[in-house]
Amino acid sequence: MKNFSKENKDDLYGLLLGPLLSQDDGIDAETLSNLALNSLKLASLKRNVPIFSNLLSKATINLQRNDSRLNQNIFGCNFKNPIGLAAGFDKNGVGAGVWNYFGFGFAELGTITWHPQRGNPKPRLFRIAKEKAALNRMGFNNLGAQKFLKTLEEQKLEPPGHRPIVLGINLGKSKITNLHDANKDYALSLELLGPISDYAVINVSSPNTPGLRSLQETEQIKKLIKTLKNLPNCPPLLVKISPDLSNEAIDEIALVSKQEGLDGIIAINTSLDRYQLKNRIIKTGKTLSQESGGMSGLPLQKRGLEVINRLRITMNNDLPLIGVGGINSAKSAWERITAGASLIQIYTGWIFEGPRLVPDILDGLVHQMEINGFKSIKEAIGSQEPWK
Repeated sequence: MKNFSKENKDDLYGLLLGPLLSQDDGIDAETLSNLALNSLKLASLKRNVPIFSNLLSKATINLQRNDSRLNQNIFGCNFKNPIGLAAGFDKNGVGAGVWNYFGFGFAELGTITWHPQRGNPKPRLFRIAKEKAALNRMGFNNLGAQKFLKTLEEQKLEPPGHRPIVLGINLGKSKITNLHDANKDYALSLELLGPISDYAVINVSSPNTPGLRSLQETEQIKKLIKTLKNLPNCPPLLVKISPDLSNEAIDEIALVSKQEGLDGIIAINTSLDRYQLKNRIIKTGKTLSQESGGMSGLPLQKRGLEVINRLRITMNNDLPLIGVGGINSAKSAWERITAGASLIQIYTGWIFEGPRLVPDILDGLVHQMEINGFKSIKEAIGSQEPWK
């Protein structure tokens, strides 16, 4: 059987960036990300210019998979496949017009706040290369909701429902806004950006904005959901939760999500847990236990699977789940889907494995579906069928 997670050593991405991504030192992780985003920004703005359209068309040949068995309609959105780009990479939406060329079925842009903010002091993003993980304490650095809208308008995107890819927006609280007024802050962003979004996400689980995670508490999240759901033309609304919640808190937020009419749950965000890596020394010369910020990547794979399993049982399949955290292969994607996730998202795994990860996952999913006799990806969701 084909090993769908094996890195293609002949891949240009691996040849050029492999040496950089295989070590903690070298080019600063945030600098490297910004270089990539600047290229994506240019490609998105110029995607209809022949030289760029030709390059992007060549990318689709290698990276896209058009298989109707992977199609789903979830909370009114048509997903061509279940693989999405997680929030955090394209914070300002500069690549909104080109993510489909990389094979994604959807992309989540942001996190976006109402007020522009620089985020936390640099350095604030670190590779943990050997363990295929990252540590970030970015602090919702972004240009603000109003600039975000202009950025998307400049790319001349089709309206929601008519795009080649589903685009979600991930909303956070501005650091300067008092927690008591958090619902108003989120509402300002959603009121402005809702009309251009296929869906929206309430991010109350980042560990890098002081007090933000307290908004996951029952009364706080109820107040926030009610405020946003009452906005005119509110798009499908989801909440993104922390891996560091207790099982009881996960059950409670699942119940609240159902009662308040949310359209789905995204699990999980980055973690303050160091997962047996407390004494791991990173580029700063300090151990992970001494550094602030949320960890992402492979060490979160087990916890991400546990939370999806928990939510599936608690929710009894009443709400769509999106699984994220440590997914870096077709096998880990299949396990998250068969545990109950309708969709999955990748970010850190995509950085380490490269663009080939998307088609490799999709090929692997189709192969598993064929082995199990599933006619569509929907039949795999929550089936508990093991990877074969």
